Amino acid sequence: MIENVEKVVVGKRKEIELSFIALLSGGHVLLEDVPGVGKTMLVRAIAKSLGAEFKRIQFTPDLLPSDVTGVSVFNQKTMEFQFRPGPIMANVVLADEINRTSPKTQAALLEALEEGSVTTDGETRELQEPFFVMATQNPIEYGGTYPLPEAQLDRFLFKFKIGYPSKQEELEVLNRVEKGHPIAELEAVISLKDLIQMQKKVVNIYVDETVKRYIINLVNGTRQHHAVYLGASPRASIALMKAAQAYAFMQDRDFVVPDDVKTLAPYALQHRVLLNSDAKLSEMTNERIIKDVIDHVPIPVGNETAK
Repeated sequence: MIENVEKVVVGKRKEIELSFIALLSGGHVLLEDVPGVGKTMLVRAIAKSLGAEFKRIQFTPDLLPSDVTGVSVFNQKTMEFQFRPGPIMANVVLADEINRTSPKTQAALLEALEEGSVTTDGETRELQEPFFVMATQNPIEYGGTYPLPEAQLDRFLFKFKIGYPSKQEELEVLNRVEKGHPIAELEAVISLKDLIQMQKKVVNIYVDETVKRYIINLVNGTRQHHAVYLGASPRASIALMKAAQAYAFMQDRDFVVPDDVKTLAPYALQHRVLLNSDAKLSEMTNERIIKDVIDHVPIPVGNETAK
């Protein structure tokens, strides 16, 4: 699957792996980067590789919650209301520029991201499996945007950037799109049924208690850090454990090791902490704080890990 996406997205293997880790563990991804670096293409390539139903929601200031979840329309022939599903009811959903819409519409995603369902007209409708959301936001433009609240950020498993390609990678991009875009020829390499089976295997990856304690210590470290006003929640501990299970599965192991947790912690924790005023004045960043926490929390070694 990763190699298939790499036919379209050049030189971003780590970001592609993180996306599939989130997909396998049932999580969602927030991409924060400047326009034109391949955020949309990454999501489309993932959807095509799975043969999944893909929908795109272009978030704008006038977007309504019903434009996301769906709406009931009165059918004059049957004299009944019929529900027309919104774009959220797909396997892979691109929530493009999510911070450009109002908090009311942003909130329409909360239930879908956490519970895999939407409630409209008093009726709860389950979303089809698998369900995967990749949201994007532009970190440069702040005019006319609504920053995502902490409750919304906490629903995303990972937050990361794609970044600019190197000169050689950009040359490869030009060569590939010279006579047509490779996304048009991309084909599915697995079925949705196969993916669901993999997701079930990920849940059964063994996580030792020492590794669980390491996860708890990392999350607790964000709460006790002197520069943090609000630390990561227990949802962060669950997310980090599930992500580590998916990462171990991708490494062809049936158990999680502490290094799995350490590798994924920056992407799972940095968007879940709020800095205090002193840290903001001293130009501290979430990335630096999470790195500081990881460096100071001891890793289980020796007999503890061997168990």
